[in-house]
Amino acid sequence: MCEALGRRWSSFVDRLNMSMNRCLVGRYFKLEQRCTYFTQELRAGTATFLTMAYILAANGSILTDSGGPCTVEDCSKVCNVPSISAFGCHGTSSDGTALQLQSPGSECKFPPVDAGYQACLEQIKMDLVVATAASSLIGCFIMGMFANMPLGLAPGMGMNAYFTYTVVGFHGSGTVPYRSALAAVFLEGIIFLLIAAFGVRLKLAKMVPKSVRIASMAGIGLFLCFIGLQSGEGVGLVGYNPSTLVTLAACPSMDRAALAPVTTDNGTAVLLPGGTVSGNILCLRHRMQSATFWLGVVGFFLISYALVKGLKGAMIFGIVMITSLSWIRFGAVTYFPHTPQGNQSFNYFKKVMDVHRIQKTAGVLSFKDIANYEFWVALISFLYVDLLDTTGGLYTLANLAGMVDAKGDFEGQYFAFMSD
Repeated sequence: MCEALGRRWSSFVDRLNMSMNRCLVGRYFKLEQRCTYFTQELRAGTATFLTMAYILAANGSILTDSGGPCTVEDCSKVCNVPSISAFGCHGTSSDGTALQLQSPGSECKFPPVDAGYQACLEQIKMDLVVATAASSLIGCFIMGMFANMPLGLAPGMGMNAYFTYTVVGFHGSGTVPYRSALAAVFLEGIIFLLIAAFGVRLKLAKMVPKSVRIASMAGIGLFLCFIGLQSGEGVGLVGYNPSTLVTLAACPSMDRAALAPVTTDNGTAVLLPGGTVSGNILCLRHRMQSATFWLGVVGFFLISYALVKGLKGAMIFGIVMITSLSWIRFGAVTYFPHTPQGNQSFNYFKKVMDVHRIQKTAGVLSFKDIANYEFWVALISFLYVDLLDTTGGLYTLANLAGMVDAKGDFEGQYFAFMSD
């Protein structure tokens, strides 16, 4: 009976693939000409989506670390007399001082983060998730419909990490304010688009030696791997060490600490000029005892074994299984721990589908620092990284797909460079 069902299913799939190859959609995307078929593209698209979907959370989390448009004004108000709580801050103190609520100092933005500031961060994180999804949708649509290339597009992790931790700094402790950094990204995007529109980018790509273009993809892959091994949205294997800079960590989240270069001023810790506060990158104890790290290891070996055995949809099965285990709200591997932040994330997750309106991050760019030297350093750095990162990546993927000819050109390259 099973063999009969298998033959019927195989026959149905063959007829479906043949029909799709001959229809308008199949001819437009050149399925038969490219020696592929509908069900194979369906599996490839699903695997691509699942391997890219992590960027919705990871990109939102990384950019949220910049603090976004959140300021000390979002922190909970404190009394102008430190010994009196905010609830009792009215009237006058025992020495006749008029009591009033005021915004705290910048210390409210750093661990332990103020509840009001944390609420603002949660709001902008949801905004950034929506923005990430929208930009990916637009990029993938242009790449598929106009360039007719089987490539997925999403915001670059390396660029966003540079934006957050180098330019803006953790919770705004860097050299360029968040709004000004967005303006630099906006101007860089216009310049980048014009370079691609006038064909300059293609000429620049051909000027770079082929070996460098291909090697840049390997470098980008290693950098993404390094990000994935860190503790932000990764498995947390890599941590900070004062002697070697990096070391093995993989400790539970409650055993990590943030770092910052500070000095003392009248007994108060003050951030050094130009210094930035890190995320929780220092592992204090219980190294290699993180349950989520070992869950990631199991997933890695599961996918590797399935790929070696030639199982179709190996990455899909591995990703779905490990992700499903992390959704269960008990044990140390859960993505939704029983904490205020975990409860908030779980309540949002239970909605299944939600049309979130961007409220805090839309159109907040500012050009007031355009005359600042650091502004132009950031802009030029963004442009330089974009040119090497995206051009090398696009060319390498096109080359791996067998689309590049002897002259270094490939079909649909103009729109591919425009969308990328």
